[in-house]
Amino acid sequence: MRFLISRTDKIGDVVLTLPLAGWLKMKHPGCEVYFLGRTYTQPVIEMSRNVDGFLNWDLLLESADPVSILQSHNFQTVFHVFPSKEIALICKKAGIPSRVGTSHRWYHWFNCTQTVNFSRKNSLLHEAQLNFRLLGLSEKELPKLHDIPSLYGVQSRYAFPGELAKKLHPEKLNIILHPMSKGSAREWSLTQYKKLTDLAEGRFQFFLSGGPDEAELLKDWARELKGVVNISGTLSLSEFIGFIGASEGLIAASTGPLHIAAALGINALGIYPPIKPMDPSRWAPVGEKATFHVASKACSDCRRSGVCPCMDLVKPEQVLKSLDLWKKRQPHP
Repeated sequence: MRFLISRTDKIGDVVLTLPLAGWLKMKHPGCEVYFLGRTYTQPVIEMSRNVDGFLNWDLLLESADPVSILQSHNFQTVFHVFPSKEIALICKKAGIPSRVGTSHRWYHWFNCTQTVNFSRKNSLLHEAQLNFRLLGLSEKELPKLHDIPSLYGVQSRYAFPGELAKKLHPEKLNIILHPMSKGSAREWSLTQYKKLTDLAEGRFQFFLSGGPDEAELLKDWARELKGVVNISGTLSLSEFIGFIGASEGLIAASTGPLHIAAALGINALGIYPPIKPMDPSRWAPVGEKATFHVASKACSDCRRSGVCPCMDLVKPEQVLKSLDLWKKRQPHP
């Protein structure tokens, strides 16, 4: 039996979909699970030993005959985790016998053989659990959040530059600060990150991370940080995944690297707004060493803006206490 999971959106969403592959492997021994994703999420998808093959949606779009390419893989079932009209139509034309999608997309009524009636927007479930609804599971049958980590099947097998490896401190916890999210999440302010590094000066080895665009935005501010190694804009995604796995912790908003860290089993601390469905009940990092901070209030004042003052209600002193707990729980050799 060969399954195809289609999720062609962002890194964090993809990470929280990987447990679906683990569940299929567990329930259908001997099956093969393929993942349809984008070029930039390929390193994330290929972290998981539960994924047998990767199909690149960007390359399929450029090919002369994407239908024949899908037909050549002989998929029995496709799960449209991230709805796409174009992908749903191509999978139908490819003759995949079982095509499953949410009933809340009209094009699935014509292109899927099975539609599942559930809404992500209004659900109280975590995103990682919601993905399992496409399997036809009732809410009672869904995996509990504490069961999710065992289903990732990920490992940090990517290499990163040796010069960077030399900067990992042998006696302190090495912690990555990833302050920006490319607009995908509300962000803890740079002022709060600086206060955290000032409070913790000398106790941890901090690294500042971000993509090339973020590196440009962060470069002047980064000069104000004491004892923080700025690696923003210097690593590919696969190298960054390797470096996350070699570190002891990561702090970020609700963004891809946070979920990667949680899946890899390192300390992962997310800082969230108290706005549903952006809050931790829907998007908290899921991992054995994952946690979060959120203001203890209900608020929706900033729903339509990109800035949330409630984020800074989470104080650097609170975050530092979490880091001290990491240190106690995971003493460095």
